Amino acid sequence: MEAWVPLFDIFINSPSPDFEASLWLRQSFNASSTPTITTGSFLSLLTKPCNAVVAESSSPRSKRVMWVQTLPSLVQSRILSFLALEKQRFCSRDLSRLARNILSGDGEVEFWVKRAARNLLDQVSESSFEWISSLSLDSGGERVTEEFQAVPDWLKDAAGDSDLLLPWLPVSPDELNSRTNFVGCGEPGNHSDELVADAGDGEERMDEMVEEIEIVQSKYAPLDAEVQNMAATLKSQILTSESSSKTGDLAAQIRELCLQRGVDSFAILGLIEPWEADDEAASILISHLSDGSEEELGWPSQVLCSIILPKLLVLEEPASRVLVTATIEYCKLHQRAAVYGLLVPLVLRREGINNPICDVVARIIRECLHPAHVSAFFQKLLCEEEHVRSFICLPCFQYLISNELVWTESLFNLLQNILNYDVHLTLDSIHHLIHQVQELAGAFSESLKFGNFLLCLVTKCSPFLKSYKISLSEAVEQTNTLVTKSILSKLSVL
Repeated sequence: MEAWVPLFDIFINSPSPDFEASLWLRQSFNASSTPTITTGSFLSLLTKPCNAVVAESSSPRSKRVMWVQTLPSLVQSRILSFLALEKQRFCSRDLSRLARNILSGDGEVEFWVKRAARNLLDQVSESSFEWISSLSLDSGGERVTEEFQAVPDWLKDAAGDSDLLLPWLPVSPDELNSRTNFVGCGEPGNHSDELVADAGDGEERMDEMVEEIEIVQSKYAPLDAEVQNMAATLKSQILTSESSSKTGDLAAQIRELCLQRGVDSFAILGLIEPWEADDEAASILISHLSDGSEEELGWPSQVLCSIILPKLLVLEEPASRVLVTATIEYCKLHQRAAVYGLLVPLVLRREGINNPICDVVARIIRECLHPAHVSAFFQKLLCEEEHVRSFICLPCFQYLISNELVWTESLFNLLQNILNYDVHLTLDSIHHLIHQVQELAGAFSESLKFGNFLLCLVTKCSPFLKSYKISLSEAVEQTNTLVTKSILSKLSVL
């Protein structure tokens, strides 16, 4: 365990753990004084069984888990990301077993731990030949590194035939044709649908096992006449309230009506329309609508998306200081709610974010979110899967929000601000950024904000851009700004 302390220190404290951990591992392998540092010993440490105490409502109980599952979620996700990056150094079967055990474990697994484990499983998966890994082919001793990528003996023997379709695939052309000839799309004899269905079943089972956090946008539910009348009364009182104490009392009534009567709180907030209150009243409302005890993605996110989000979605001028201050104080207490109920829908604004919105979002990110949360938020925005970019929003404001990013100069300015916070970006996030740069270089060829973003990207992420050097250079050459030569100069030395 002591030999691995420096590596775990990197996972805990480093802003770029993947790069530094890979460098540490290579240096440790080259050092003859550290014979105990092997890939097998590291995986053995991570998968070492231990007892963990689970606190439940009735009484605490003990359950058997892997040692890695006792670490903080942030450290777990970083370790899994590192294993995916350095998968060639480890046994694929062991990595696959580690990822599956994490995904199939009892209890709630943090979102980004699930995502990192699933990414690792996808990269080391053996597809439809998973049954091979279930055979006890090992003698019990530790497998050497050269055997990890070795071809099985039965496949080597089959590959000896000269009439195979591919040298590593034991299927002859005749056999392949016999399976595919005379079968067209949609015909009764088409077995390709069955094959797709069989593959899909495995993916569906995996989706069920590693179901990601999905925030379903709420819909209005029927309310009885008494509740509707109370909501209408609260709406009029909020608009006519002239004192802070009275507004605070109204906030307490709203909270009681939404949470203690077993009704749809989203529907009630839609009737009350608290976003119509002026900024000072809105700041008082959100400061009185939280006692710090509610679930992170429930009521807090509804407060943000029904009071603050509607005001910021239509923001065209700098937001008032009182509103921004109150919003930041609330987001500090409820960081995940801030992401799902405010930041994600704001950045997905249908018309694209402008400078006032960019300033508010950048300040919330800087003052409220941990760098690891900012990295997760960054990856969430750039992910192509729409369900990953899910958010909470009142139905009456969904028309203001798009399902994908709208690229504007202000968005590039926001991304530059995020990069300047020295947050850790995943390789997947960097890949998506490079792709967007290639697509948009022509449209923003004269934009200095776009150029500043590229300069910041090349400066902050240079260790990860070597494989993108040519494509990035081609994109930068399409621009004509004050920083174009500086960017090309930095790219030339990668």
